[in-house]
Amino acid sequence: MARTIAKDYSEKRGQILKTAAKVFAEHGFDRASMSQLAKACGISKANIYHYYGGKDALLYDLLDRYLEDLRDRLAAVNGAGQDPQQHLRALITEVLLAYQGADAEHSVQSSSLRALPPEQQKTLRGYQRDMVLQMSAAVRSVAPQKFADDKIALHETTMSVFGMLNWHYMWSRDNSTEARTSYAARVADLVLHGITA
Repeated sequence: MARTIAKDYSEKRGQILKTAAKVFAEHGFDRASMSQLAKACGISKANIYHYYGGKDALLYDLLDRYLEDLRDRLAAVNGAGQDPQQHLRALITEVLLAYQGADAEHSVQSSSLRALPPEQQKTLRGYQRDMVLQMSAAVRSVAPQKFADDKIALHETTMSVFGMLNWHYMWSRDNSTEARTSYAARVADLVLHGITA
């Protein structure tokens, strides 16, 4: 007889993913085991296999949920009713706020995405590409003439913005919303006006 799905099945999967992100970030995906993950989750090894067939499936679900949610959250910042500079500021701020509380997921994305099969990587990189294209469009709209014929400069500027935002969690000791909003404004000022402004 097939095992019935508990009412809190989705909630428990979410809790497993959150814990797995911390374990993968701390110990590395390659070194973490399902036994270690089960122990960290406070459940038996047999029970964790009820939710995930293996470590690879767990990693993919973790990154798929994280990156899809991130992509969708940024897509909601569509610039409606804003001038190009306001839109870019809003997008930069939303990136940093979307990262809040997801340091482990962010770390796992950077270190372990390549451990997945090519087709799964393709899906996940698609989310990343969508976010880069959105930021690139926002950057270009601020200075359309500057970037009209210089795709390299546009790409370098776009990736520099993400570079300033992506590693904030590594050195900032203040994870508050206020600190993130303040830093996002600083990044926007640097992009829009340069260091001497």
